[in-house]
Amino acid sequence: MWKSAVLPLLSLAGPSFAQFGWHWGGWRPGPNFGHDRNNAKVIDLSGDGWTLKSQNGSISIPASIPTQQYLDLYASGNIGDPLYGLNNDNLDWVRDQNWTYSRGVQQLRTGGPRGGWRGGQTSTYFVFQGLDTFTTITFCGKVVGATENMYRQYTFDVTDLLSSCRGTPQLSLNFGPAVPITHAISNGPDQDGGVNFIDSCNNDTNNELSCKAYARKEQNDFGWDWSPSLVPAGPWRPIYAVQISQNELYINNAAIDIYRKGQVPNLPPDQSQPWVFNASIDFTGDLPRGSSLQLTLADSNGRRVLQRRLSGVYSSANTITGNIQIDPSTVSLWWPNGMGSQTLYNATVDILSGGGRFGSSSIATVSRRVGFRTIVLNLNPISEEQLAQGIQDGANWHFEVNGQEFYAKGANLVPADVFWPRADDQFVTNLFTLVKNANMNMLRVWSSGTYLDDWIYDIADELGIFLWSEFQFSDATYPITERYIEEYIAEAYYNVRRVNSHPSLALWAGGNELEQIILQLPLGIDNYEMIQLQVLIACVYANTRSISYIPSSTYNGFTNLDFNSVRPQTPRYANRTPGNFYNDTDSYQYDATELFNLNTYSKGRFADEFGYISLPSIQSWELEAPESDLYVESPTVVNHNRHSGAVFGATEQQSFRLNAGLRVLALSQPDSLSGIHQITDATHMWLPAPDLPDSRANFR
Repeated sequence: MWKSAVLPLLSLAGPSFAQFGWHWGGWRPGPNFGHDRNNAKVIDLSGDGWTLKSQNGSISIPASIPTQQYLDLYASGNIGDPLYGLNNDNLDWVRDQNWTYSRGVQQLRTGGPRGGWRGGQTSTYFVFQGLDTFTTITFCGKVVGATENMYRQYTFDVTDLLSSCRGTPQLSLNFGPAVPITHAISNGPDQDGGVNFIDSCNNDTNNELSCKAYARKEQNDFGWDWSPSLVPAGPWRPIYAVQISQNELYINNAAIDIYRKGQVPNLPPDQSQPWVFNASIDFTGDLPRGSSLQLTLADSNGRRVLQRRLSGVYSSANTITGNIQIDPSTVSLWWPNGMGSQTLYNATVDILSGGGRFGSSSIATVSRRVGFRTIVLNLNPISEEQLAQGIQDGANWHFEVNGQEFYAKGANLVPADVFWPRADDQFVTNLFTLVKNANMNMLRVWSSGTYLDDWIYDIADELGIFLWSEFQFSDATYPITERYIEEYIAEAYYNVRRVNSHPSLALWAGGNELEQIILQLPLGIDNYEMIQLQVLIACVYANTRSISYIPSSTYNGFTNLDFNSVRPQTPRYANRTPGNFYNDTDSYQYDATELFNLNTYSKGRFADEFGYISLPSIQSWELEAPESDLYVESPTVVNHNRHSGAVFGATEQQSFRLNAGLRVLALSQPDSLSGIHQITDATHMWLPAPDLPDSRANFR
């Protein structure tokens, strides 16, 4: 076997360059370095002090942010655990109505020595790090704006509203129900006849999967082959009130890009070249004329490694950018698990007033923990040297870290919890520690969930776990009207810049299984080419030189790479040359009689997903099923199963996942039972099967 072939990634659950972060800075501190210092007044509105009300006002309960409505309803005793027993079937009333979160914001400055509002010297903003998803925001009784993308940061200027506010300023967030809203969009001006063809988008609101592609929302919220369809809503990430006076700044985001001089995405760099440290800081406020940037780099013990002014500094209305070169001997390399140490540095970038002259002062600071490494997905043609080694012709499909090819060993990572605000750093640390102890070095952050918080990348940085990261487009085609393209660009720019400082970031992929859909069905190619081959790739290439991009998790590579084109990658799409390999694979074998016949599996350079369906662990069932339902055909087991009993050959696996696996909510009881029997029949075929008189003991 070719030494650079990779072990499969198993599933844990089922145009031109521009000169180019930010940490969640809030509710759940990561285990390390990563917060910004602003000279603006910042009021964290996370935590208690909020009220959640139902659409008709019959429910009014305390709430704590970040959250989603199910969590507050559960905490108050209005509903049971949404995942327990048959509860998920009984909570449509939660999903299908509006919910409003509100609170007073007493801390806002309304006067004082700076002239207050009427003096016009202070501006007030609300910064929302994540609103899920269709939200109308009111402040002091007036509409501030509306949002429709859970993946974006939003900033709203409320200065004028506050100046005329009477009494305690009140902030209210009204969240609309995503299922009827997406159906309404499908009948409006943004309707696209090719969108979401898998789920047959229509006006039947009981078909909950339908129309999800019209929502920039976690797609598995509508149900998936591992997930229930609860469709939660709420302020799922922190909220800040920010007050800014003259010469004050608030840091919204920052892109830290560390790469070898001359490096470009998707191509292996020259490892002998010096490092380039590029900082690009997004801010709200008034940047003093002639401001400069200064980098202070310290090791993990706090020892200063260097302190230098950045060169080539330039600014626009809301961004300041600069870079320096760093001698390779100054720093040590960061390596993934099993290949070396995870050497990390604390990088502090100060925005200095006064143009760097004597007496210059820091008016804002961006702090990130960084590592020095190169990571490339090599898709170059197989060389003559490789052919002489016996490697089959075609193209490479492997990762290289610091110039070394390596086996990517790992798993797919679905959301850590059905309700993201409930996931915490202890859970993720424990999970990633298990990943490390299993000698894995990469997790694929599966698309259909969300973009991970910085604190999760922090943990991966520490433990040496590469995170293959994906844009949130999965198993469908998506609308390409102007309204949606604007959302995709804002979403991509924000997240690419936000997480780029992390050495654990391995790759950006345009979505999950998209090219396979195009090749097999084929449908939606125009939408795919616009979003994945023009829009997203431009957002990546404009903001980083250090990270590779592919338009789809399953990808046959490119035939040409042109950074001056509006479509920098020319996709191969399909290979019809016998004996040549260009692809990675995503293949399942659900015929148990062929389960261990490797000839039935797709052949390629790299395996993203593969396997056979399994039941969850007994520990999971004991949390979510009553003792009386701990048997194979119990009501709870049948209700929670998301796998039908269809059997497909390896060449039809994608069709299976598209046309059967995703229609989880349409599963009838016979379908579910068939799926369960498929699992248990395979167990009996290949493993010692229990035959105890107690069905619960057999189930365990």
